[in-house]
Amino acid sequence: MESSSARNNTSERNRLGYTRSTSMDSTDPPLAARSSSMLSRRSSRQSSRGSISLSCEMGDSILNSMRHSLHSADQLLGDVDSSVLAQLIESGRVLAQEGAAVEDTANTSEHHKVGPLPDDAMMQNSNKFASAPIHSVETRDTISKIPEDSFTKVEPYKLSPRLDYAAYMIHLAVFGFFGVFTRYGLQKLFGPDCLALTSDQSPLYPDLPSNMLGSFLMGWFGIIFKADIRHISDHLIVGITTGYMGSLTTFSGWNQKMVGLSSKGHWVYAVAGIVLGMFIVNESITIGAETGERLRSLILKYIREKSLIGHKYDWEHWRVDTRTKQSVLLSVMMILMSLLWVLSIVLAVIKVRSPADGAVLWMGCSVAPPGVWLRWYLARLNGQGIGKQSSFKWLPIGTLAANVLAAGIMAALAVTSKAVHTKQSTTILSGIQLGFLGCLSTVSTFAAEVYTMRRSGQIARAFVYAASTFLLSFVLGTLVYSVPVWEKDYR
Repeated sequence: MESSSARNNTSERNRLGYTRSTSMDSTDPPLAARSSSMLSRRSSRQSSRGSISLSCEMGDSILNSMRHSLHSADQLLGDVDSSVLAQLIESGRVLAQEGAAVEDTANTSEHHKVGPLPDDAMMQNSNKFASAPIHSVETRDTISKIPEDSFTKVEPYKLSPRLDYAAYMIHLAVFGFFGVFTRYGLQKLFGPDCLALTSDQSPLYPDLPSNMLGSFLMGWFGIIFKADIRHISDHLIVGITTGYMGSLTTFSGWNQKMVGLSSKGHWVYAVAGIVLGMFIVNESITIGAETGERLRSLILKYIREKSLIGHKYDWEHWRVDTRTKQSVLLSVMMILMSLLWVLSIVLAVIKVRSPADGAVLWMGCSVAPPGVWLRWYLARLNGQGIGKQSSFKWLPIGTLAANVLAAGIMAALAVTSKAVHTKQSTTILSGIQLGFLGCLSTVSTFAAEVYTMRRSGQIARAFVYAASTFLLSFVLGTLVYSVPVWEKDYR
């Protein structure tokens, strides 16, 4: 009986096991199908992003590595092509090429990414960053960390290509206004009329304070906190780095003051101004990166401690990733740009007619946006190389072209002002120099590119790039400005 009962129990268990097995097997295909479908959708979204998404990941990899440990980053970045590094600083963004992408690329791809990074440069370095331990640690420590289950969430809302492009232009203009305001205020504060620490007659040129501040802030927002802010909004980080800090600093003003000193025979002051100025801005961005790294570590430590005692920090609600948030932000920035621009033009017209205090400032603000936009456009040349063979890809051609071009035009306006020599024309030309040319050229980006080359061990390239920028700008300024001044004996 016991044997028969045992056999019955065994048979019953086998039957139930078979039933459960059959039931589980019957559910496996739908689960597998759903899993396969999910993976397929994710794969299609990833593939639609193409090289632009890869460039974003590459850029974040480098910046994450640098900000995690500036010492450890030296080892990781030692053999990296500086064409990749040079493009991470100036956030010039370009629209994705149309026609080659999947139809929904306009909604899922990131149309404006740093650079752009060339495909071959990315492929050469992708394996290196994919296995970098520093990046893996930094990813876990990112302030604006994406939750692990974020792939189950709805894709962030993306503006149409045209509207997205307009949003970048608006942010650049608004932050460009703020950059001009700050630079003008620092000129007045440290100039002869107030603290008297800078002047046109010494190596401590009037734009030195703004170049120092802009380079310092570039170390913070252009290197250490860049990926965190971009997680909130791509438009915001472009506005801060390219718009504000690019307009806060000016290379053309610096070059023109040194050309002016040399035209008067003060060659020692001119050389000292270049050497001392370069040393100061290099130290400013280094200090900015180091203090920014320390500040970010303290913020992460504070967040972890608060999380341990039950306080949850949800950074996701700061993201501008919904249609409502995008629309509200774009509307606010559009209204702000319109008000600032109209106000600047009106005040410029009123004050220039009978030159008064502030005429140069408002004239400069009224022509500042085109200068920012042109520099943003030229930034796409970085990493493209020269000629059909695309030689010298490591050289930031876009930044170099913007600075040299602005220096040449600045010199032409300066000699024109001496030739015409009326109060009204001088005010207008000075406003163009302050606004359009001041925003077209940049020291913060230039210093950051030199900094990244030095940090990656490419000292020779950093020296060649810096020397080329100064030499071309100074020689062009001398030919355009000093030669006519010497011949005409302008006073």
